[in-house]
Amino acid sequence: MMRTDATHKLLERKRERGLTFEAIAKALGRHKVWVTAAIMGQATMSAEEAQKTVAFLGLGADVAAALQEIPSKGSVGQTVPVDPLIYRFHEITQVYGTTIKAIIHEMFGDGIMSAIDFELDIQKKEDPKGDRVVITMNGKFLPYKKW
Repeated sequence: MMRTDATHKLLERKRERGLTFEAIAKALGRHKVWVTAAIMGQATMSAEEAQKTVAFLGLGADVAAALQEIPSKGSVGQTVPVDPLIYRFHEITQVYGTTIKAIIHEMFGDGIMSAIDFELDIQKKEDPKGDRVVITMNGKFLPYKKW
């Protein structure tokens, strides 16, 4: 089974059962962002995690095997994204990317924020002027090495 086919089956079953990513994550004992990334084909589950997922959703061993494949991360396209929500993240880095980079370098020195030793959280903050999306990115700082 192709990884994209497994994602399709997983999302279809999630929709059929009226589940949230958070509910699936709770059944696995993992964070909702990581579980969602795995379902969307951007993270690799262990055999145990894949088995728990398919058992919870009532899917087969073919889907469990696909969940254990190492994905091509970031393979959502090479061009500027056209989905409005995803595009806004592109826009944020276009507008604030140099600012983020300058502040990180001022605070930490010359280096990068890891996307491997990394955590991401998404929360909803109710606000009378309109609900807010709160996104927290937490990555290890990796200084550039001198040799």
